[in-house]
Amino acid sequence: MDFAQIVQTIAIYAIPVLFAITVHEAAHGYAARHFGDHTAAKLGRITLNPMRHIDPVGTIAMPLLLYFATSGAFLFGYAKPVPVNFGRLHNPKRDMVWVALAGPGANLVQAILWTVLLYVLLAMGVDERFFLQMCRAGVMVNLVMFAFNLFPLPPLDGGRILVGLLPWKQAALVSRVEPWGFFIVMALVLTGVVGNLWLRPLMVFTGSAIEMLLTPLRLLIL
Repeated sequence: MDFAQIVQTIAIYAIPVLFAITVHEAAHGYAARHFGDHTAAKLGRITLNPMRHIDPVGTIAMPLLLYFATSGAFLFGYAKPVPVNFGRLHNPKRDMVWVALAGPGANLVQAILWTVLLYVLLAMGVDERFFLQMCRAGVMVNLVMFAFNLFPLPPLDGGRILVGLLPWKQAALVSRVEPWGFFIVMALVLTGVVGNLWLRPLMVFTGSAIEMLLTPLRLLIL
C-alpha cells in the first residue's frame, strides 16, 4: 500500500475517530451523573478532552496494526470505558438502559451532524477532497460505532440495554455472559457473523434513515 495514501487516510479519519470516541464516552458519564452516579465525574472522565478517553492499545496500536495487516480491510478498536457504578443510579435496572443508550445516541447525532456539514460544504461549492472525505469518514465512523455498540451482548452497550429491559431472571442469565462477552464478540466479528448479520444491515438502515431525515435540508441547499 502506498505510504502517502496511508498517511492521507489516517489524517482523514483521525478527527472523526477522536470526536466519535470522546463524545461517546463522555455521553455515558453525563448520563450516569444525571441518573445519580458521580463515579465518572469524580475521576475526571466527563470531559471532551480525548486524552482522558484514549487507550494506547485499543485506540491507537490495535487499529493501526489491523489496518496495516489487512490493508485497510478490517479495523477494530476501543477507548477506555467510562466507569459506571450502576448500584448508585436512582433506579439501576431502568437507568442503566439510558446510560448505555447515551453512547450510541451520541454517535448517531454525530453521524447526522457530519452529514449536515457535508451538505453545507457541497452547497458552498467546496470541492477539496480532503474535507469532503473527512465528512464521509465522520458519517461512517459514527455509524460503525452506533451499530457495533448496540450489539446485544455484554459488555457492549446493547448488552446492557438488553439486561435493563429483560425481566430479572432472564437479565441475570444474560449478565453472566459479561466476563467472556468480549471474547465472544471478537469471535463473532472474526467469523463475519457480527458484520454480515448485524453491523452492515443496521448501518444501511440507519444511513438511509439519516438521508431521509435530512432530505428537506438537502433539497433546500443543494
